[in-house]
Amino acid sequence: MSSEPAPESTSEARPGAAPESAPDCAEQLRQRFPGLFGVGIKPLKLRIQADIQERAPGVFTKVALSTFFRRYTGSTAYLAAMTRSPHRFDLDGKPSGEISEEHRQAAVEELARRRSAHQAKLEQVDAARRQRAALLHDFERTTLTPANFCALKGIAPQALEALLATARREATERVDERARRAPPTGARPPREAHRAGPPNPGRGDGRRDRGVRSEPGDPANDPGRRGRGARKPA
Repeated sequence: MSSEPAPESTSEARPGAAPESAPDCAEQLRQRFPGLFGVGIKPLKLRIQADIQERAPGVFTKVALSTFFRRYTGSTAYLAAMTRSPHRFDLDGKPSGEISEEHRQAAVEELARRRSAHQAKLEQVDAARRQRAALLHDFERTTLTPANFCALKGIAPQALEALLATARREATERVDERARRAPPTGARPPREAHRAGPPNPGRGDGRRDRGVRSEPGDPANDPGRRGRGARKPA
């Protein structure tokens, strides 16, 4: 019978192993330093890698940490945190130094550049969609052969069918989207809120209908006004 101890399970040995990938490195950092990496994204203290190697010697390789922090500090969420927070934070999640105006401005400019690039990409996608829709519209009405049609539009003949298929799919998606937004068939328009109007002049102020006794001196209590109306003076 062997006297060697039983090997440790993978889950128990994992924390002591040096993570090699950025996701493994991120998980190890969350477990060891939850104050900084647990919830939310905080601006990091300068030279934070040296603090990590000091607090957890031999746990993280320099390559793994560099790869992780390159992605972490380059994320849009991190840049946004740099523009909002006045402080950087240490491994325990405590403020450790202010963010310089130079670094904050660099984050602001990078966020603006990304927003502009994203908007330009959206506009490019929309323009390409409109071009495909126009291509489908023209193709369904042309009397030209496909070859001549492609020559007229300046597109490769082998690309025509793919472009038309995409345009048809996008047209169907637009119809489905309009159908989802349209009100149900037969739905009644919402009623306007009832607004109280002025009293009916033909019924007076309604006190006689409600059984309210009129006060002395009230013209409504004048006997001369009852019946067919008041008698004219002689």
